[in-house]
Amino acid sequence: MLALLSMTAVRLGMGSMTVVRSLEDISRHSLIISGEIPGASPDHMMSPVGNIGRRGHQFPYVNHSPNPSREFSGSLGNVAWKERVDGWKMKDKGAIPMTNGTSIAPSEGRGVGDIDASTDYNMEDALLNDETRQPLSRKVPIPSSRINPYRMVIVLRLIVLCIFLHYRITNPVRNAYPLWLLSVICEIWFALSWILDQFPKWSPINRETYLDRLALRYDREGEPSQLAPVDIFVSTVDPMKEPPLVTANTVLSILAVDYPVDKVSCYVSDDGAAMLTFDALAETSEFARKWVPFCKKYNIEPRAPEWYFAQKIDYLKDKIQTSFVKDRRAMKREYEEFKVRINGLVAKAQKVPEEGWIMQDGTPWPGNNTRDHPGMIQVFLGHSGGLDAEGNELPRLVYVSREKRPGFQHHKKAGAMNALVRVSAVLTNGQYLLNLDCDHYINNSKALREAMCFLMDPNLGRSVCYVQFPQRFDGIDRNDRYANRNTVFFDINLRGLDGLQGPVYVGTGCVFNRTALYGYEPPIKKKKPVFFSSLCGGRKKTSKSKKKSSEKKSHKHADSSVPVFNLEDIEEGIEGSQFDDEKSLIMSQMSLEKRFGQSSVFVASTLMEYGGVPQSATPESLLKEAIHVISCGYEDKTDWGSEIGWIYGSVTEDILTGFKMHARGWRSIYCMPKRPAFKGSAPINLSDRLNQVLRWALGSIEILFSRHCPIWYGYGGRLKFLERFAYVNTTIYPLTSIPLLLYCILPAVCLLTGKFIIPEISNFASIWFILLFISIFATGILEMRWSGVGIDEWWRNEQFWVIGGISAHLFAVFQGLLKVLAGIDTSFTVTSKATDEEGDFAELYMFKWTTLLIPPTTILIINLVGVVAGISYAINSGYQSWGPLFGKLFFAFWVIVHLYPFLKGLMGRQNRTPTIVVVWAILLASIFSLLWVRIDPFTTRVTGPDIVKCGINC
Repeated sequence: MLALLSMTAVRLGMGSMTVVRSLEDISRHSLIISGEIPGASPDHMMSPVGNIGRRGHQFPYVNHSPNPSREFSGSLGNVAWKERVDGWKMKDKGAIPMTNGTSIAPSEGRGVGDIDASTDYNMEDALLNDETRQPLSRKVPIPSSRINPYRMVIVLRLIVLCIFLHYRITNPVRNAYPLWLLSVICEIWFALSWILDQFPKWSPINRETYLDRLALRYDREGEPSQLAPVDIFVSTVDPMKEPPLVTANTVLSILAVDYPVDKVSCYVSDDGAAMLTFDALAETSEFARKWVPFCKKYNIEPRAPEWYFAQKIDYLKDKIQTSFVKDRRAMKREYEEFKVRINGLVAKAQKVPEEGWIMQDGTPWPGNNTRDHPGMIQVFLGHSGGLDAEGNELPRLVYVSREKRPGFQHHKKAGAMNALVRVSAVLTNGQYLLNLDCDHYINNSKALREAMCFLMDPNLGRSVCYVQFPQRFDGIDRNDRYANRNTVFFDINLRGLDGLQGPVYVGTGCVFNRTALYGYEPPIKKKKPVFFSSLCGGRKKTSKSKKKSSEKKSHKHADSSVPVFNLEDIEEGIEGSQFDDEKSLIMSQMSLEKRFGQSSVFVASTLMEYGGVPQSATPESLLKEAIHVISCGYEDKTDWGSEIGWIYGSVTEDILTGFKMHARGWRSIYCMPKRPAFKGSAPINLSDRLNQVLRWALGSIEILFSRHCPIWYGYGGRLKFLERFAYVNTTIYPLTSIPLLLYCILPAVCLLTGKFIIPEISNFASIWFILLFISIFATGILEMRWSGVGIDEWWRNEQFWVIGGISAHLFAVFQGLLKVLAGIDTSFTVTSKATDEEGDFAELYMFKWTTLLIPPTTILIINLVGVVAGISYAINSGYQSWGPLFGKLFFAFWVIVHLYPFLKGLMGRQNRTPTIVVVWAILLASIFSLLWVRIDPFTTRVTGPDIVKCGINC
């Protein structure tokens, strides 16, 4: 990587915007834009470092070459490929290749697979020798006194549910047959939905990490750190909806993370090619020189300045340094000035000039046309030259904006993440990847070390595809009326999955094993051959004919969970030739290029099991190759998005990506440190929240109707049965909106027609009804007991399940069907991350009209009308009609109580319902009741006899 730190700035003139920028130093801030290099000119040297932060201080470079990879990547790719082959040779001889290019021989009595290859042990140290045998983490099972009653209630609830459904099916309501039939169908669907949601939570676990053992094994004082390098991705699109100050805080928390600086690289993806984001990042890189040493000197938490200074705590507590108060006040002034500069950039960007943004040298900003612009790479901070105020090195900070051209499918966020995977592999090639949304900052500076306790564990780490952290949020009101914290999902559902094959990937706060993203399968423990495998020869096939037959078999099952690649098979194939046949090396490289794309440099990086870039790599080749791999046509005719990287085909690419990894046999880990690892912002406004849920549900519907549907995808693979249950539930849950909508309408219909969905029940039958409700509440209570979730959080989740189900989920079903059946694609908007500048929770009370509000409003009104009508009818009919009314009122009030937060959202800023609304509601209800009693339209009127004809004798 040190080879990147010496490059000279040049410019050339070809095409409309033909400028090449390379770096004299990785921290010298030159913008690299895709282009040919016909020559170099020293006339346009890069601006000095002190100019950073002023608009337009860089020069771009544009590429018009149809296939630049073959022009400049061949020599470097061959060198990297040969270095990888040399690594295989060392492994074949029993040596372990190290990340720094050296190697160690395995100790006697221990196999190579038992020692983590990135660690150099000193076996003479008895204490270390003892500690290195200890695991870096352990499972902490839920106490049996809490989990066993929970499991018993689940089984009992299943039995009661079966008896209840049997009773409902065998006892139809003859005078309300259509209503009864609809209700039974809905109840059967609810039962199936509950089973899919409940049983994956059968074996929840907790985990405990040992950071001291990690440090003793990989990061001892006075020795070079052997912790694995990590590339961190931050994705952003629209700086007007995702404020640059929010993104800046996320980046600053990354640069100040408690991890070796030479092992951290931060890549910011600007998929909107906004000059505002570029300039804000330049300001951030300058402020980081002061902020990072302050954080590390005083070990402050969190290391995002906005949230650190917003803490309402006594910052003098436990601070014994006499200089802390002075330094803190000075840093707060620096941050306020930094905010002024960022806000100034935002204010200036509100009005775009007619001719577009112009850079300092007079050339237009390459991203003026967001749908048609070249790829751009800007390195702000790096090793030498990227020093903080105290002369210490800073982590790398790289700005990336992939190429956009009309006529190409760019795949939104998933495409941007795949571009980051490739450009990071070329420039730094960290063994692990952390992806964060622009509004999710690192709240726990040791978060990366927590993840490494799993990923770098010699026994566990090799089979782990990612470590998922729970999402935690700032800026949510105490009552959390719309369940924005999703506590039930993060603290109950995902902990249950961790006891199976691991939690699903939730889109942010996740540390990936780069190898898993490349489509390789995990190392599988050797098992004794069963009868069928012994007949087929198992893994002992060596002849070419057997290999061809196995390849055909794998191609035949391309849609299953059979892994795309097997690193061990590639190595064995090359080692088997003893490296005598140069043609076999070329053929292996060409086959991988067909899968990964036409970049031999990138292909070579995918085979570096422990990350890093070749020492022989030249800076010019690396930067040119980085530009090439983010070109919009790079993924054509490759496996990107289908088997490699973030998977395309759904707006919720996170669920699909994690599912593919689990189907190949990888497992994931759920890490819940005491101090939350990451925190972000959530859309607390009702309309924004519903739009967010709509996007999630639409993505699930897209997966449900795709070839990757977990109902039929991957059988015969390595996906565990209950894990499949969980994935089926994550894709099928929006369909529950249809029976839920019908079930919420039924109470009002019953009240207005006088019918009911349940017949008169006997005392014996009523016991099963009572037991069903008791089991429902008991399940919830015991879940809260073992998970620590509060009853208020659980109840808010139940309420929003109804609100979101009859609005966002319902719309998602219809939009998904339109997309699948009619090909009508629906676009989604970026969730707003606006800061709270108008007071506490100002955004909560904003009312934004959207069509998603229509179904809940309608259902709320008709149930209120039904309640009034039912009570009016009972008053008019006498006391004998009150008994049947109570059952109908119970279901109607169930709907109204669940929709109460929605009603509050319609009320606006007031914490209580306005008096005028109460007065009008009472007045209208009274008038309606009087009219109902007078008209009584649903009562069959019996006509008496004709007195004129019959007289007294009738």
